[in-house]
Amino acid sequence: MKSVLPGDPDTAPHRGRLNRAIKESLRDLGAQLSLLNHCVGTRLDLKATDLECLDLVTRHGPLSPSALARRAGLHPATLTGILDRLERAGWVARERDPSDRRAVVLRSLRDRNAELLRLYSGMNSSMDQICAEYDDTELALLADFLHRTATAGRNAAEQLIADQPSNET
Repeated sequence: MKSVLPGDPDTAPHRGRLNRAIKESLRDLGAQLSLLNHCVGTRLDLKATDLECLDLVTRHGPLSPSALARRAGLHPATLTGILDRLERAGWVARERDPSDRRAVVLRSLRDRNAELLRLYSGMNSSMDQICAEYDDTELALLADFLHRTATAGRNAAEQLIADQPSNET
């Protein structure tokens, strides 16, 4: 049996293949999740960016519109149209910030969460089945990997946004 210890000459090609396989799987996952979100958005009459903003407000809200624009990587003028659509459809509310009555915060309205849960129930059930096949140590490793991967993606996007000329935002 070949050794796969770090530093072994045979480890580098094997590790490179594994790294490529992980990156390819993440690309495939991104594409499949985009397709799932597109299908959900179509059912709810929401654009992909609308659904992303709704998710950000739901997970991180209440948020100011400027904080949401930063998290979503959107120009504030673009965000205004998105928020108008989400508010008209009953997904979010604009409210006065209790700490600064001149400011506005966005809050997701939980009334429609059942619709979202129903549309994502197939994926959630599949994820529960997949996770059941791993022990707690493996799940902790996967959770750490995914968290660190999401952070790397966020940092890369923030860097691209920061490097962008101001007339392209």
